[in-house]
Amino acid sequence: MGCIKIFSGFFPCSNKAQLQPFSKSVSFDLQLFAGEKTEEATAKRKGEARQKGQVAKSTEVNSVFIILAAFFTLKLIGSYIYDELTRYMQLSFSNVATADMTINSIREIFLGFAIVFIKTALPVMCVILIVSLTINFIQVGFLFSFEPLMPKLSKLNPIAGFGRLFSKRSLVELVKSLLKITIIGYFIYRFMRKQIEQIPGLISAELIDSLHIAASLILNLVFQISAVMLVLAAFDYFYQWWEHKESLKMSKDDIKQEFKQSEGDPLIKGKIKQRQRAMSMQRMMQEVPKADVIVTNPTHFAVALKYEKAMAAPIVVAKGQDLIAQRIKEIAKENKVIIVENKVLARALYAAVDIGYPVPPELYQAVAEVLAYVYKLKKRLS
Repeated sequence: MGCIKIFSGFFPCSNKAQLQPFSKSVSFDLQLFAGEKTEEATAKRKGEARQKGQVAKSTEVNSVFIILAAFFTLKLIGSYIYDELTRYMQLSFSNVATADMTINSIREIFLGFAIVFIKTALPVMCVILIVSLTINFIQVGFLFSFEPLMPKLSKLNPIAGFGRLFSKRSLVELVKSLLKITIIGYFIYRFMRKQIEQIPGLISAELIDSLHIAASLILNLVFQISAVMLVLAAFDYFYQWWEHKESLKMSKDDIKQEFKQSEGDPLIKGKIKQRQRAMSMQRMMQEVPKADVIVTNPTHFAVALKYEKAMAAPIVVAKGQDLIAQRIKEIAKENKVIIVENKVLARALYAAVDIGYPVPPELYQAVAEVLAYVYKLKKRLS
């Protein structure tokens, strides 16, 4: 366990008017700080959070652009909506007074209302849908996750819910809401104070003129409030981005654990590599009895060569240095494989050719001379 010790201080001597130094040890356990989330989130942590639907997104930005899109659409097609509703109401009231109230007449009334509703409300709804999807895509990109919708038993815990109610995030959201209400309320009050003189004139004006003036006032008020909300939404977006970044921060222990999970424990990886080397060595030693010749230098290097008629060139089936070279020669002697001493060729083969690969063309002549000698020796011994 790591710690830091500090030695310092003085104490007064009882019989002398001078200060004598003393040593005092104060230990700080460094493990207490290991759990602090001070490190930036790794790419894996960010990816896992994104798969769970945990992304930096501001609902204020969505709300502002949806309101702007809806009222801007109403401003563009407001006269069209007014004409359609007026025509339907005139037709309905004129027919209701004279028509018999049967099932067919009631069906026609409701069918006509549905058609008018689709013609007037559908354009606005389509614009809101398109703007909402576009703003969400700009903020978080393409993301489709069911994780936030999955039921969790932890959400039913009243103690945890009470804690979330008085958490830091809830407090921040409360402050944001109060600030937004205060600012928007002030701008509404200022707008109404300026336009208060026009409201009494609506009483004596024609209905159409009153509707036009009221619609104009409402649209101007909405656009002014939306401009204020747009500024607030920009601040909220940067706050959400910062808060999301802070929530994903990791401690040093978290990073170590993630590295072990993704890359594997170094001790386990070392044992796996050691076992792989042992298995590779065993397979290589099993090929030594099948070799035609062992070329040595004679103490430090040993290379086992094998050649068959179907091969384009002799291949190296085993090679080693020092202790491995000695083991190759021992196995060769046990299996009566001819050992030829050639210092230059042994070093060249060991450096230039990997196990399982053929001899390069520049060594053909030297290897051919060795194999020719081996074949003559085998023929003479037989």
